[in-house]
Order: sequence, then structure tokens, then C-alpha cells
Amino acid sequence: MTKHLFRPALVAAALLLAVPGIAQQNQPVPAPQQQNQTNPGGAQPSAPAAQTPAQANPAVPATAPAPAPPPVSKANAPVASPAPPGAKSEPPTPGQTARSGAFSADVKPTAQAVSEKDLFSKLKDGQTINGRVSIPDQRSANLIQPEGNEWRAFKTQTLPKIGAASILGMLILLALFYAIRGKIRIDAGPSNKRILRFGGLERFGHWLVASSFIALAITGLNVTFGRSVLLPVLGPEAFTAFSLFAKNVHNYIAFAFMAGLVLIFLLWVVHNIPNATDLQWIAQGGGILSKGRHPPARKFNAGQKLIFWSVIVGGALLSLSGLHLLFPYQIGGGIGDVQWHSQLHGVISVIMVAIILAHIYIGSIGMEGAFDAMGVGNVDLNWAKEHHSLWVEEEMRKGSSVPAGRVMPAE
Repeated sequence: MTKHLFRPALVAAALLLAVPGIAQQNQPVPAPQQQNQTNPGGAQPSAPAAQTPAQANPAVPATAPAPAPPPVSKANAPVASPAPPGAKSEPPTPGQTARSGAFSADVKPTAQAVSEKDLFSKLKDGQTINGRVSIPDQRSANLIQPEGNEWRAFKTQTLPKIGAASILGMLILLALFYAIRGKIRIDAGPSNKRILRFGGLERFGHWLVASSFIALAITGLNVTFGRSVLLPVLGPEAFTAFSLFAKNVHNYIAFAFMAGLVLIFLLWVVHNIPNATDLQWIAQGGGILSKGRHPPARKFNAGQKLIFWSVIVGGALLSLSGLHLLFPYQIGGGIGDVQWHSQLHGVISVIMVAIILAHIYIGSIGMEGAFDAMGVGNVDLNWAKEHHSLWVEEEMRKGSSVPAGRVMPAE
């Protein structure tokens, strides 16, 4: 009886000693232990987790996980080729990128894949890069306006050069002229008679335009030269305060300048029509280049007519462009239109400053007796005969000459 009981045990032990690795190779992967606990709320224990094929059949060995793909660098990143006609566009798979500047039908370019230069080159003139906004003003969706780079380069580099060449060049010429010619004197000397040159309304119109233009010139030049000239001198805080004040002055004084332009145009346009006398005046250099030469002229000579039309035409351009800058969307146009008017405004401004500098010179320190015309309204009779002989003859026929110290209307 005992012999029959030990025989199966000996056979099993012999098999285990003969094949020691069978038990380890064929042992199944143990499944996660399920907690057989009951919920405090009385819920039934969860069902056991689903077994993998290796767990369900211990004879099938477990499969090792697939190795992770190597990282894709920028150098070996595959380039998406254009999809054939009729092919459906599919989203890029991991590792697919678009080379910088290559726009593909099935790959959307990203900020990393598209360079700024290539992107801007695809845009036509006036086009912008816009986002999406939820507010009513859709103009706020404008993210990038590539033409702004050209505008900024013009404002910060080109315009300062034009302004410096125009203004400094004129100052140098005037200084040389004064050094060579000196102050233009009355050849016959002052007389004891005076003649009314400009009435009160004419002088008001002149000084309205003159004073407002000087204010506009100073505050406007601050936009072009303020950072390089005033900022190092005043410092950031004072320069900021001055710039804010200058901006407000510029915006409001502009309307006084426009009103003055209209007034002087109505008063003087009839006297500033070019005629044959102007050609003679120009041929003789206006008599200011040499002493003793005084070409005939009416109320306004050719030089004054050039100043008049420069102020009228230039002032009109400044006014129109300035209104576009003050009311960019109310008048019409977009950001590109504003940039164009900004460039026009800047160029016309510095040229007009140079022209007005010459006008101020000849009307003050450059010529004896010239300032009286706009200062008090009447001028010395000898001065009038030398520089406006035809006009004096007309006025003398009207009886406008009077003893010094008295003022009689010329018209």
C-alpha cells in the first residue's frame, strides 16, 4: 500500500529534475490582482480585467513592446511633396513638416516652417495678415502689414536725410549769401514819405499763416528729429512730456493754418498770376545779386509769387495729407493709405521749411525796409520804387503817397 503511494511522487520529482526550465519558460504573466473588497455603499466588486492572449493561453509567450522610433531632427525631416490632382488632403503625420517657404497642398505651414521673408513675398501690395476678433471693429484683426517695414525705414532713415539736406542746405546757402552780398540796402536811402503796402486784413492773414506754420514746423520736426536731437538733451521724461504737448499743438494749430491759407489765397491770388514782367525779373536775378539793378515789378515780384504758390500748393498738400492722418478711417482708405500720406506729409513739410527760411531771411535781416511791409503795413517810398516800381506808379496815380508818420489806405 505504501509502495503504491510513493510511486507517483517519485515520477513527478524525476520529471522536475530532468527538465528544470520548463516551469519558468511556460509560466504565464500574472494578471493584476483584483481587490475583492465591497464598497461602503454596497456596490458589487468590479469585474476582473481582460486578459491578453499571453495571459489567456500560457503556452503563448508574451510579445516584447516595439522600440520607439528615433527622433526626427530638422536636418533629416521629410519634406511633404505636393499631392497629386484629385487626392484628398490628409493631416500631416508625426514627423512630417513643411520646409521653410514651401507651401504644400496637404501640409499647413506653421510659424516654424515659413520664414517671414517668404511669407511677405506671397502677399500682394496692400494685403495684410489678419487674425479673428469678436468685437465689431474688424480692423483690429490686422496682425501684420508688411508694407509697414518700408514705411518705418522711410520715416527713420530716408526722411531725416531729406530733411537735413533741405534745411541745413538752405541755412548754409543763406549764410554764404549774407557773407558775400550782405544786407541789401536802399540805394537811394530812406525818404520822408511812406506808402501803404498791406492793409490790416492782409497782415492778419499773413501772420495767421506765418505763426501757425512756425508752430507746426517746430512740433512736426520733433517727430523726425526729436529722438536724435532733443531726447539726449532733455531726457526721457521731459522729452515725453514735450512730445505729448507738441502732438496736441500740432493737431489743433493745423486748422488755423488751413484757415489762413484760404484767406491769403482769396486776398492775393489776383496779384500772383504770372506774366511777362516776371521773366524779366528772373533774368536779372531780382536785382538782389548786384547793387544798383532793380527790375520792374508789380505788387508781387516773381520771387514773391514763387513763395506764394509754394505756400498755397504745399499748404494744400499738407492740409489734405494731415486730414488723412487725423481722420484715417473717416475720410477713407486703410493703413496703406495712411502710410502714403504720412510720407507725403513729411517730405512736403521739410521742403516748405527750407523755402520759408529763405522768405524769413529776405524779409528780415536780408533786406533793409522789407519787414515794415508786414510789420506796420507801410513802407519807405524809395524802397517801394526800387523793388516794386510798377506797383508804385499805379498807387501814385491813386494818390497813396503821404508824408512819413501818416498812413493812408492804398486802395
